[in-house]
Amino acid sequence: MNEIKVTERPQCPHAKSCGGCQLQNMSYPRQLQWKQAKVVREIGRFCRVEEIVGMAEPYNYRNKVQAAFGRDGKGKIISGVYQSSSHRIVSVDKCMIEDRTADKIIVTIRKMLPSFKLTAYDERTCQGFLRHVLVKRGFATNEVMVVLVVSSPIFKNQKPFIKELLEKHPEITTIVMNINDKFTSLVLGKQEKVLYGKGYIEDICCGCRFRISAKSFYQINPVQTEVLYNTAVEYAGLTGKETVLDAYCGIGTIGMVASRHAGKVAGVELNADAVKDAIYNAKLNDIKNCWFTCADAGQFMERMAGEGESADVVFMDPPRAGSDKRFLESLIHMGPKKVVYISCNPETLSRDLEILVKGGYKAVKAQPVDMFPHTNHIECVVSLVKQK
Repeated sequence: MNEIKVTERPQCPHAKSCGGCQLQNMSYPRQLQWKQAKVVREIGRFCRVEEIVGMAEPYNYRNKVQAAFGRDGKGKIISGVYQSSSHRIVSVDKCMIEDRTADKIIVTIRKMLPSFKLTAYDERTCQGFLRHVLVKRGFATNEVMVVLVVSSPIFKNQKPFIKELLEKHPEITTIVMNINDKFTSLVLGKQEKVLYGKGYIEDICCGCRFRISAKSFYQINPVQTEVLYNTAVEYAGLTGKETVLDAYCGIGTIGMVASRHAGKVAGVELNADAVKDAIYNAKLNDIKNCWFTCADAGQFMERMAGEGESADVVFMDPPRAGSDKRFLESLIHMGPKKVVYISCNPETLSRDLEILVKGGYKAVKAQPVDMFPHTNHIECVVSLVKQK
């Protein structure tokens, strides 16, 4: 294991009450050893596992910060994170893994609420105005989006509130109001209104520029995302002639990075807002060999196979739950020459590799990447080839 020299910071004072950073009791080099061993334990029987890629500066890496708002036992407005496996808010002003700019903006908003007679939401009574604040920052562009998740479209003192917030934080480039009036654990509602700016931000990753809206998914650690995506494209072994399918494509990140080395790329995604962003992003980067569609990836591949079409390479980047059986069966039926699996959960990766290997694929190698230092989450890229 290559030695990574990191100046260790004192343990976060919220470590025990929050529970979000499960590995804070370990030094960072020790965390990497733990994660490496976990990946080897889960998928080492399928292929060689390369040495995990860690961070030189594993702090304040999150470009997306989400704070819940509520009241403590004395009625004081608090903001912070939900305690692990609960809906109890742990009051947090600074977090060792969150973007510093985002943390400061959230604290400012909390302090401003009383003077504008705005209330925090109470989940028990379903009363109150502000439920969550979501801040996204483009690390390369420094553009900042603030999303105010509220329970009602009636925003008292909206204009003076926005005016003062922008005076205190001129770095904010857009403000969006998201209305969530449902009794739900979901953070964002369906209805949105742009209060300031263009309603989205842009960031640069692997040389491509991407539009990021309030609802669209974008990797939260831009430094390690470059490592992850460049590894995925390298594993694909593209020559410039291949037809590539980017399943679970989101806003088109992997597909567009791969498009420079492929013949053509198709992206498939169920989130309609993300697909809109992906189409915009392709135009923004003047990429003409990419197209995107809103559909279930498994059903899309079934149709391709039924029409006698295939792809040479499939990139798949599923959620933590992994892929469902229908998707994997569709993938095996379509029979691409190569599959590049980008996983954020070694356990579900192991389960899915079992199915793919039985379906005629061989796992060649795997590259773990530490996208989430101090937590027990691990990203991993696996290269698979179809056996003759």
